[in-house]
Amino acid sequence: MPSNPSMSAAIVAAAESDKIGYIEEGTTALQLHIEAIRNVCDAAGIKPNEIEGVFSPSHSNLLAEYLGIHPKYIDTTAVGGCSFQMHVHHALAAINSGIIDIAVVSHGEAGYSARKNQGNGTLRGGAGDPWIPSNQFGTGIYGAWGAPSHYSHALTRHMHEWGSTKEDFAQIAAVTREWATLNPRAVMHSKETHPNGGPITVQDVLDSRMIVWPLNLLDICLVTDHGGAVLIASAEKARSFKTSPVWIAGAGESQSHQDIMAMGDFTATSAAASSATAYTMAGMGPNDMEMGMIYDSFTVTAGITAEMLGLTPRGEGPSLWANGNASPGGKFPVNTNGGGLSFSHSGMYGMMLLIEAYRQLSGTAEDGIHGLPGKQTNAKSAIVNGTGGALSVTGTLVLTSDV
Repeated sequence: MPSNPSMSAAIVAAAESDKIGYIEEGTTALQLHIEAIRNVCDAAGIKPNEIEGVFSPSHSNLLAEYLGIHPKYIDTTAVGGCSFQMHVHHALAAINSGIIDIAVVSHGEAGYSARKNQGNGTLRGGAGDPWIPSNQFGTGIYGAWGAPSHYSHALTRHMHEWGSTKEDFAQIAAVTREWATLNPRAVMHSKETHPNGGPITVQDVLDSRMIVWPLNLLDICLVTDHGGAVLIASAEKARSFKTSPVWIAGAGESQSHQDIMAMGDFTATSAAASSATAYTMAGMGPNDMEMGMIYDSFTVTAGITAEMLGLTPRGEGPSLWANGNASPGGKFPVNTNGGGLSFSHSGMYGMMLLIEAYRQLSGTAEDGIHGLPGKQTNAKSAIVNGTGGALSVTGTLVLTSDV
């Protein structure tokens, strides 16, 4: 039997690209990748050529060439926003098997610049290929194009089946914005960072422009430019870094469908399976988690995922954000950077979850750049879940600062 890889590796550093958010002069995915990798190496005190494994959803070989890395292990798993949770899982396995000692997981995506440059330089292809099965037989033939159309099915069904309301989900956006006001790099930090920035209420969410019923504008994530990277090292090597390690206690991944029209239950995702695997590897459970980093491409994504992770009963996902529970100073902080709803969301958000989880668990969340007083929590463990596709694929990690 192979050994349990739990705690055999740790995240030892995390960093973002020099600029994030709405980069008006334009940027490319490659530029964002390179900046993030250089910044994370600087944070850890190593040179890029010391990296042995390169994990990225796009062009890992190009990144290696550009930075002078000669990797022993290359992974280009690309399944959407949860790719980065899966990369951590795969890096953990590669390290545990003795193939490598140090790996980088990298992300660069010019979501905002793509809209200005028609996709040039973004390293992301278009979605208009008529031969893709989902475009022939899936939601497209019903006129449901784009993510908001897809996710509206999930929210509509949740309201019908479980009796939830738009107000229930709107509170997720309002609470998440509270955290953004404590993060100076968040797009919606304040009126100075965006005309519509600063605190919002549930009523503000409900009054925002309707996009696809029942989703209003503030139920939907931002579309930004963003780069990020984390370094992962073997247990022995992790202890030699000048930074504080955050240990990978558990990891899991799963898929339930590709096209949302093949989804068996619009109110349930494969996060139940991926988190079960992660909890088992870690020897922990939902009650052991002290913080959540939950993918919030839409408020409904976060709400349903909370249920799948065992953080609330079925049908009660939004209750995790109720009564100040997930707010600054609450018992179970969630998405403490401001989330994809208010911090930044380039299209694939999973990297931002990793970076913020690292900052919180390493005690570096209030550095004045990425966090103001009140942002740092006392959490020692976190459940980190990414979602890819149209609620299709999930990757889950259990991270802890305790050995």
